Amino acid sequence: MTNIVVLPMAIPLITAILLVFLKERISLQRTITFISLLINTIISFYLLHHIYKEGIVRIDFGSWQPPFGITFVADSFAMLLVLTTNIVSFLIVLYAFHTIGTKRERLYFYPFVHFLIAGVNGSFLTGDLFNLFVTFEVMLLASYVLLTLGASREQLVESLKYIAINVISSSLFLIAIAYLYGSLGTLNMAHLSVRIAEVGQTPLLTVISLLFLVVFSLKSGLLLYHWLPGSYSTPPTAIAALFGALLTKVGIYAIIRMFTLMFYHKAEITHTIIGVLAGLTLIGGMVGAIAYRNLRYIVSYNVIISVGFILIGVAVMDVTALSGTIFYLVHDMFVKALLFLLIGTIIYIAKVEHFDEISGLIRYYPTLGWSFFITVLALAGIPPLSGFLGKILIAQGTITTKSFSLLTLGFLSSFIVLYSLLRIFMNVFWGETIIEKEETRSIYKRLYIPILTLIAISFSLGIGSEFLAPYIENAATVLMNPELYIDAVLEK
Repeated sequence: MTNIVVLPMAIPLITAILLVFLKERISLQRTITFISLLINTIISFYLLHHIYKEGIVRIDFGSWQPPFGITFVADSFAMLLVLTTNIVSFLIVLYAFHTIGTKRERLYFYPFVHFLIAGVNGSFLTGDLFNLFVTFEVMLLASYVLLTLGASREQLVESLKYIAINVISSSLFLIAIAYLYGSLGTLNMAHLSVRIAEVGQTPLLTVISLLFLVVFSLKSGLLLYHWLPGSYSTPPTAIAALFGALLTKVGIYAIIRMFTLMFYHKAEITHTIIGVLAGLTLIGGMVGAIAYRNLRYIVSYNVIISVGFILIGVAVMDVTALSGTIFYLVHDMFVKALLFLLIGTIIYIAKVEHFDEISGLIRYYPTLGWSFFITVLALAGIPPLSGFLGKILIAQGTITTKSFSLLTLGFLSSFIVLYSLLRIFMNVFWGETIIEKEETRSIYKRLYIPILTLIAISFSLGIGSEFLAPYIENAATVLMNPELYIDAVLEK
């Protein structure tokens, strides 16, 4: 059973290598990609349910017992994100089949999508910090290629910023790992938690934890987000949707894991700083969301808002808020992918990127218009859609811990998200149409399959939240009780 834990990373990795040798066989690449992602999704769901029933599962590579070897650890939190990653990737790739173009498909689009997924899933599953660095780099190297695929001028300009920022953050990551290993003599996450509890979180360890916070803030867009809007605005729609749904979430996951499992002893310092960063990120994201008229930039700043909102639950360190954080994280991965797909489709139809240059699309594209409206409601947290429960749980946690400033910013961000996206909806879909019927651009009906599926998932998560609740509660319980994770990893 334990060997299955490696499959969510191994399957996309093997698939990527196989697809490299099928450069000219586009149809075969699509078929293999479809099957691979479907199998990975099924395996991820099975693992999630097994963990809920039987407990945390780990695999020790080469039979080296922790803390000496490489370990993958699958708990409910990690597997929820792995499952969400696979579903989102599957649906985005379905969209890409009809939009990415054969030129990019021949430039190894599908292999690098699989390398990206392998890096993301590996980051969620790894049980030691150095392996986390390795899986981060696998993900980032794939993202560098996908960002520049097609080599337009805008892509190359933004890729320079993106690569420079990530090279700096990766260097800081290695420095922080070296300092931590020098201080405690281990990099296994569970063992680090034990060692820190034994010696106490000294000022040196607190400084090291803040260095890790800087690293993961750069990677997730927590305050240090200046690279994100441009980088997420230049690639094709399917690639932008992958980035918006997945990349920042890996940095968020690392912050949550690190500051609930290891560096939780000086919460008055570390978690207060996380709270301040989350608040400032919310403010910056809100300003950006209402300042721009470019559709891609507005969506990118909505990604930044969600980063700040999700980390409120970590800052207050309340079990209810943490449950809300996990639920909202899952919701946001689905709905951000949906939002990027819709915006990309709008730009394809209108041939312009500024919302004040578009109007009246509802006349010829009613399904697209009402899909966008439902997405707006989901992101704003309107019931019965998926964003509601996560926001309510985070709000309850902030009230319990009397973090009223974060509560205020969180609710204000919901109104700003609603305003910024409704402004797009009213301008783009209502008013006098800018195009005549003979000028309309046809949309493959199959493009609506991933869009409508993501909308159905949002409704399902909202209406059927009772189905997901046990998994969320189990994940939050493990995060709030590090000894559960430690016992599962370090037991012989």
